[in-house]
Amino acid sequence: MDDIEVVEDKDEAGGVDSQRRMDALKNKLRHCETEKREYLDGWQRSRAELINLRREEEKRFRDWKARLENDIISQFLSIADSFDIALGDRHREHLSAETEKGFALIRSQLENVLKRLGVTPIEAVGRMFDPKVHEAIEEITDEAAEGIVMAEPQRGYLRNGELLRPAQVKISKGKEEPVK
Repeated sequence: MDDIEVVEDKDEAGGVDSQRRMDALKNKLRHCETEKREYLDGWQRSRAELINLRREEEKRFRDWKARLENDIISQFLSIADSFDIALGDRHREHLSAETEKGFALIRSQLENVLKRLGVTPIEAVGRMFDPKVHEAIEEITDEAAEGIVMAEPQRGYLRNGELLRPAQVKISKGKEEPVK
């Protein structure tokens, strides 16, 4: 308020012109009110921009973290695949009962860890082919209806509803019609 200068103007009779003085003070007050509104508006805009920037940064961080976690989890899926192969029918005959039991326990532990991380296997065999979660690697002739998943050479996984890896599947193309 030190920058307000009070000027005493004298009218023709030598008295102080109070009306002029009042008008000058009102103009100065209007100017101060305008500046106050501009500064407040600028401050509010800056504050809103900062809040939005923080939200965007938090979202970017969450997305980055989820991608990193998904990449790490995907690397463990190949270990799960190896256990599935070792415990499969083709290799089971080469395992002793104790070794098979140990592999099954380790596979079960890995499955529990993946569940805690939100990872679930995709159901495939016997279901209709879904290009969102299945990757067709072969069509086979079968009695089943066309488009039904008949085999799953590699299991697919979702994490919290998002696709980590599609299931590689063999689908039925229906039964072969005899050539006439």
